[in-house]
Amino acid sequence: MASQKLTCFDCGQVNRVPTKKLDAGPKCGTCGSKLISGKVVEVDLATLEKAARNDDVPLVVDFWAPWCGPCRQMAPQYQAAASELAGQARLVKLNTEDHPQAGAKYRIRGIPTMAAFSGGREKARQSGAMPSAMIVNWIRSSV
Repeated sequence: MASQKLTCFDCGQVNRVPTKKLDAGPKCGTCGSKLISGKVVEVDLATLEKAARNDDVPLVVDFWAPWCGPCRQMAPQYQAAASELAGQARLVKLNTEDHPQAGAKYRIRGIPTMAAFSGGREKARQSGAMPSAMIVNWIRSSV
């Protein structure tokens, strides 16, 4: 049976989930948190690095900051995209104000910036606020 690796955003454990069960709300074998919820999750740099390196399901990160007006405007659109893409991609946010080293590591020049990871590599990057339909289309065409 084919399986997919998913990093738990709560405890950092890498889990193997049967591909057929990705739509069934799989939970972490260690802490019981949902691995695919259709909701945007706030992550730290260590969790992002681990998930980007290990996960088989595409991972999209929104680099943002609370003082950024376009970031705040895009937040509900990003959440709507996460709901629509549940099971196909996992969408997370990383606050560059709380984790400035992430901005340097990923060469973030402006926010909001989204980066899509698949197969352990960054596949695409997009800067600027977008509506949910454009986010969904960008993700589907990028990973």
